[in-house]
Amino acid sequence: MKRRVVITGMGLVSPVGNDVESSFKALVEGKNGIDFIKLHDTTAWRVKIAGEVKDLDFEQLLDKKEARKSDRVTNLAMVAAEEAFVQSGLDMSTLDPFRFGTFLGSGIGGLNTIFDETKVSVLKGPTRISPYFIPNAIINMPGAKIGIKYGAKGPNLPIVTACSAATNSIGEAFRYIRDGYLDFAFAGGSEAPITEIGVGGFANLRALDFSNDPNTASRPFDKTRAGFVVGEGAGLMILETYEHAVSRGAKILGEIVGYGSTADAFHMTAPDEDAAGITKCLELALADANLNPTDIDYINAHGTSTPLNDRLETLGIKKVFHEHAYQMNISSTKSMTGHALGASGAIESIAVVKALQTSLIPPTINLIEADPECDLNYTPNHYVKKEMNYAMNINIGFGGQNAALIFKKVEL
Repeated sequence: MKRRVVITGMGLVSPVGNDVESSFKALVEGKNGIDFIKLHDTTAWRVKIAGEVKDLDFEQLLDKKEARKSDRVTNLAMVAAEEAFVQSGLDMSTLDPFRFGTFLGSGIGGLNTIFDETKVSVLKGPTRISPYFIPNAIINMPGAKIGIKYGAKGPNLPIVTACSAATNSIGEAFRYIRDGYLDFAFAGGSEAPITEIGVGGFANLRALDFSNDPNTASRPFDKTRAGFVVGEGAGLMILETYEHAVSRGAKILGEIVGYGSTADAFHMTAPDEDAAGITKCLELALADANLNPTDIDYINAHGTSTPLNDRLETLGIKKVFHEHAYQMNISSTKSMTGHALGASGAIESIAVVKALQTSLIPPTINLIEADPECDLNYTPNHYVKKEMNYAMNINIGFGGQNAALIFKKVEL
């Protein structure tokens, strides 16, 4: 028998806020978190803007020694995990630690460490490479350190599916709990790609907007969109069975009811031109939730601000939702945060849960003139107040990855 899976804790670090409440308030208000890069010197770089996390002192929030020797991707995850765990109110002394898993996705992992230690090896020689290079570079380390801190001894599974990594992580944790393999899980993602090599690599791939105007560069679905803006951040949820949450009197924030995942098997970086992969992914999520397309009130779209993604994601939505595609609200919060790659699905899923709680749909800012092929209701420039029961988050990644989650409103 399949069990109900609910969310009892959420933690978030994003370019628009360093916790869930401040981040969601900023998103609803349409505040832009994109600015000129301060994490590295951009003098020689064509792209000089990004969605950076701001005013966050890891040494004040985490163990100083651990923070100093950890990669930024891990520190971001640890901050988000603490907020989520505290909100959940779980007491590890009363739980079976082997029934508590960690599903933390990332697209790249410890890129800062990889870049810095590569420079050391070239400039100073191999004997000067840090002994922490390998542990900090590998993608399972953020989840491992979370497990160590909180005593979660179930599987630590770092889902690595590019920009759908966090969405797949939440979805796989949902399945593990629903189907009885685990009772609790940390689920989400973390990413820290704002380095010379990260930004430079995406720029040379010609995936980024080159305008260097932080106020307008990220403009999903707009006719003039020309590429995405790199972002960073981390988002974590605490998932557990509905029965256990009720038995301990926990505040239930939302429920996960559906998950779909597919691969295009088409191209390294471009989506399938027929949108067949994303279409099937959305159909699978609806079938998993036993819902009709008309049951969905809001979609937080992948909405990267790239010409291909926005057009083909829109096509996939139309193929699944038909006329209802024009009636429901859609928005891309990447217009404000930039694209946090493997963490984006967690940041956006938390925004979806908050939207259901508050009946407030964040806007897509910078949408002045929609692309004729992007003709849906993308909630342009201003939030909308709307009662909702079900909402979806969609993420799409390099390699043809597609993932979608469906969340249900829970009366508080």
